[in-house]
Amino acid sequence: MWFAVVADLHGAVFILFKASSEEAKPSLSPRAPGTVGWNELHGGSCLEAFDWYSELFGWSQVRDMDMGPMGVYRLFSTGGPDAAGGMMTKMPEAPGPFWAYYFNVNALDAAIERVLSAGGKVMNGPMEVPGPMFIANCQDPQGAWFSLVAPQR
Repeated sequence: MWFAVVADLHGAVFILFKASSEEAKPSLSPRAPGTVGWNELHGGSCLEAFDWYSELFGWSQVRDMDMGPMGVYRLFSTGGPDAAGGMMTKMPEAPGPFWAYYFNVNALDAAIERVLSAGGKVMNGPMEVPGPMFIANCQDPQGAWFSLVAPQR
């Protein structure tokens, strides 16, 4: 496997992978538990970042959501008709641009209990988001942030 750690035009870090074999990847449901179900960029400028990723990877705009004082939340597709994630201009209090990943779980409340019992914290949520889906932003015992997404509480 080949990989490179790179940053976008505003400094959000991500990793590019290339498999070392031609073997086909297993096909998983986009909501399979334990997989990333939503990708979210908190960028230096939502619209500039979208243009950059769109040119680099061929991503397309699904739709924009007006989030009032928080600005535009742009849903994007990586090839299919469904949104694979969203982009927004980061909040001023964020130390820098970053990608957030939402891991699929079957039920949010049960997953939150597992996070807490393993020494993690819930930093925001749970809350309902369009879909309808339910999310929580968490922190592991070492301080790393991650998020959970589920079809039910």
